[in-house]
Amino acid sequence: MTQTIAVNQHTDPTALRDRLGRLGDASYHPDRCENLARLIDEVQVLKRERNAVILAHNYQRPEVFEVADFIGDSLELARQATGVEADVIVFCGVHFMAETAKILNPGKTVLLPNLGAGCSLADSITGPELAERRAELTAIYPDLAVVTYVNTSAEVKAESDVCCTSSNAVKVVERLPNQNILFTPDENLAQYVQSQTKKNVIAWNGACYVHHQIRPEHILRIREARPDIRVIVHPECRQDVIALADAVRSTSGMIEYARKSDAREFLIVTECGLSDRLLLELPGKNFYKACKLCQYMKMITLEDTARALKEMRHPIELDEDVRTRAERALRRMFELGS
Repeated sequence: MTQTIAVNQHTDPTALRDRLGRLGDASYHPDRCENLARLIDEVQVLKRERNAVILAHNYQRPEVFEVADFIGDSLELARQATGVEADVIVFCGVHFMAETAKILNPGKTVLLPNLGAGCSLADSITGPELAERRAELTAIYPDLAVVTYVNTSAEVKAESDVCCTSSNAVKVVERLPNQNILFTPDENLAQYVQSQTKKNVIAWNGACYVHHQIRPEHILRIREARPDIRVIVHPECRQDVIALADAVRSTSGMIEYARKSDAREFLIVTECGLSDRLLLELPGKNFYKACKLCQYMKMITLEDTARALKEMRHPIELDEDVRTRAERALRRMFELGS
């Protein structure tokens, strides 16, 4: 999604409130929307002055979508990061995503609006831990390949053979010549990949706390109340939740599924920021939330974004050796996962 607003065009607070009102969130009251409209105009001016673009993940706050030049999942944003012509990239997402943008754009300034925006899944593994586990397993499986989810730090990517996202994980694993795969760090995604391949997939013991907390009874309760609802589940969820899905998709795949489906009601089983995006973009359909907020994604605010551009904070810096090795794993993902 590309979105541009002319600098001399002022955001109408009433129109903004009407748009955000589709979310059914009472916190978007007139006073707040007036303040958000002012901030949106400020960010648009700062983007022009800094020659900057804003990349926003699907799980961000709705008002951040209003200033984003590109909105997408981790794969879409990684690809966008390789082609931007701006001098500055403001990444409205979590820390590993901003690192990914810096890995692919070493000559650009990459800003993360809030340094507290981390990731419990990325924190479940370190580069030295991965190197040690790889050595142990290679002694047993000489052809071992390490496939690492992009939801990881640069140092973990640097210790990997290839990265993947939830949308291309199966394809990446299938296209590798190796029969034995150490898949890090998400055990739920690893189990999903194992269900789709005959290769031996060895899972790291990590999980996204948002997706792992969603349980079958949450899905069954909504299915009982709305029997015709389509249930779309993210592959980071538990296997007993995935078993209840009408479709298993990455966030970008969920959007595509909802756009093309003739159904009118959907349960979106992932972080509920994606439901906000769908409600805004497909107002003729209804989207329900198996609602689990990611506290890290929601740390990024419109105020943070404006401040990042105004003060050029917080720039991402990487060791060049780590960056180069991590880039190799990412570039191989583009090659195998395309």
